Amino acid sequence: MEFVTGVKKPETLELGELLEEGMEGREVKVNGAVHSIRDMGNVGFVILRKREGLLQCVYEEGISLFDLKELKDADTIEVSGTLTRSEKAPNGVEIRMKEVRILSEPVEPMPLPISKWKMNTSLEAKLNYRPISLRNIRERAKFRIQEGIVRGFRDFLYTQGFTEIHTPKIGAKSAEGGANLFRLEYFHRPAILQQSPQFYKQMMVGVFDRVFETAPVFRAEKHNTKRHLNEYTSLDFEMGYIDGFEDVMAMETGFLQYTMKLLEKEYARELQILGVELPKTEEIPAVRFDEIKRLVSEKYNRKIRTPYDLEPEEEMLIGRYAKEEWGADFVFVTHYPSKKRPFYAMDDPEDPTYTLSFDLLFRGLEITTGGQRIHDYRSLMEKMEKRGMTDEGMEQYLSAFKHGMPPHGGLGIGMERLTMQLLGEDNVRETTLFPRDLSRLEP
Repeated sequence: MEFVTGVKKPETLELGELLEEGMEGREVKVNGAVHSIRDMGNVGFVILRKREGLLQCVYEEGISLFDLKELKDADTIEVSGTLTRSEKAPNGVEIRMKEVRILSEPVEPMPLPISKWKMNTSLEAKLNYRPISLRNIRERAKFRIQEGIVRGFRDFLYTQGFTEIHTPKIGAKSAEGGANLFRLEYFHRPAILQQSPQFYKQMMVGVFDRVFETAPVFRAEKHNTKRHLNEYTSLDFEMGYIDGFEDVMAMETGFLQYTMKLLEKEYARELQILGVELPKTEEIPAVRFDEIKRLVSEKYNRKIRTPYDLEPEEEMLIGRYAKEEWGADFVFVTHYPSKKRPFYAMDDPEDPTYTLSFDLLFRGLEITTGGQRIHDYRSLMEKMEKRGMTDEGMEQYLSAFKHGMPPHGGLGIGMERLTMQLLGEDNVRETTLFPRDLSRLEP
């Protein structure tokens, strides 16, 4: 019998360990996937792809104890050799190879040129071969940065006293209402895939005061645009004992400030690979819905066609206006019309045709919807009655309000959209690992 005592330290080293001081000239062992091979006769270069980046290995005839022709692209191998400095090598180091052990071999050639800096391949091809296309260094870097965004969201909210929750995605009733629902049979009963964790996170405010979740949401919208997905990841939080919806906007601003600093410090390599310039987040302008529509209409000579919502073109113009007038990449648009907000949105006491809610636009695209919620049971029931709603399927949700709820508010952030705008991509599928849209269910 043997005992497992914890994480076993491997004999092979990672890139970060190779870059430590005092490693030059040592005999080292590493593993990785063959990203590319350059055979120059007596000398050859084998570039290994590792989790932290690329590592150059040098084959030298007479010194390396194997034939370079034994290796091919996509082999996974273990290399032994001497670590040396090289200004021309990726990350400034290389291994002069002595021995190689092949761990696995591909059975067919690569369908995409993943070793190229830019693959120059269609989005459709990249998505069809997603597990392969993501091996490209630039493609992979997008999702490292996305990891940083989610990490920033979690880490920051933990510092602010939030509790992470995990809510069900199959339910009887949608928090958002409407017809755009994925319906399914649940043991001979009708059910839906949740469009939002809204009901659950509000209920949990009565338990933990401050909660958050990062999880998928589902929208059965028949959109085939560059900004829509039918399944996406929502970064949600809800906070109690607020003085107003401004507290929610301030919390999101804090998250953005924390996350941009984290990306700058921990993800500098990926930012450099993609040529990303981080946006300014020191202060974010907040402007009323009706006011910004008027300002944009006047400045860009665009007629207001939809008084109760923002059209995509208007969002782009608002982003342009914010940049030109305030030097801002982000802008909060507040006080959305009550007509276009869910029943739980708190109306503005000074003008109930508007709500104490907001959207956050980033470089001309909505990435967040949030606001203050109705916390009083009687007020909630009144608004539902005015909208001709019944409490069917919402009894558990409403029960929380019957037994007292603090003033609260929250938001939901589209993770893929935020990543898309940060990286300057023009299609949300570029920043979605495995997109689900009108036509795609695989891979």
